[in-house]
Amino acid sequence: MGQVTIYLEKEVEEKMAAAAKAAHLSKSKWIARVIEEKISNDWPESITGLAGAWQDFPSLDEIRASSGKDSKRVDL
Repeated sequence: MGQVTIYLEKEVEEKMAAAAKAAHLSKSKWIARVIEEKISNDWPESITGLAGAWQDFPSLDEIRASSGKDSKRVDL
């Protein structure tokens, strides 16, 4: 397992320590989880579970069929 040293402003470190404590994690584990979340390429299950949950979006032709005609444009 690798080790990394980071330097934080006092205010940032205090907020991070409070967040880690609230999550019942060590500062090291809390930081590791934040990094894992940021580098993850997977969509959460709450998002992937939505696939197929609604009908297909109408085509561009279907959308345009219900709109009126454009106003004549002024030549410049």
